[in-house]
Amino acid sequence: MPDSATTAVPATVDQNPADQAATGQDPADQDPADQEPADQEPADQEPADQEPAEARHRTLVELEAGLDEVRRSPRATGLLELIVSRPALDEREVLDVGVLDPAFGLLGDTWNQRSSRRTPDGSPHPEMQLNVINARFAQLIAGSRERWPLAGDQLYVDLDLSEEALPAGTRLAIGPAVIEVTEQPHTGCVKFAGRFGKDALKIVSLPPGKALRLRGLNAKVVTAGTIRPGDAIRTLPA
Repeated sequence: MPDSATTAVPATVDQNPADQAATGQDPADQDPADQEPADQEPADQEPADQEPAEARHRTLVELEAGLDEVRRSPRATGLLELIVSRPALDEREVLDVGVLDPAFGLLGDTWNQRSSRRTPDGSPHPEMQLNVINARFAQLIAGSRERWPLAGDQLYVDLDLSEEALPAGTRLAIGPAVIEVTEQPHTGCVKFAGRFGKDALKIVSLPPGKALRLRGLNAKVVTAGTIRPGDAIRTLPA
């Protein structure tokens, strides 16, 4: 595995209780990849006065106004903007170099240690190795690039991720690596609302948001390879 520079990013949840109550999310519908284990102590909360200005939660009106920019994302060929590993619960590492592996997903990430409610035995779901999110939407909800990793996705791409553009089974080349879009939906959760606001969770959960895959998509690694931010990401012929 090549050496890669990393930047650690804390992923503590600044959860507003009112936001949590307003999400209306059934825990069974939340993404297993971003769940606190039952015996896990709640994540430490940052004092409100330490919240940077960029972290202000966007309103639904602001988010809807920003969707035109998301819709302008390129089709067929785009750009890998950011690679993020999750070495432990609520931890993030921004990678200069990532290695994708069909058995382990993104090397250094803990996908293969995370239980899933969508498998009969609770084992890691093979169709959910990678979470891929639109970089323009990440910027819209995060307000600054430094906060993108809080979303919990591993790959941040400037590419149209809509269901129309990338139906399940579509294969994408990133450098020498190939990943495949799977049928498993990528859904928002209470942590997502805590980090980006209840309106961010609402917009990804509405039918237009689901069609655009604003919360992102799930993918699996088909061909191993080393990837870097700045690599082209392109759809492959069916």
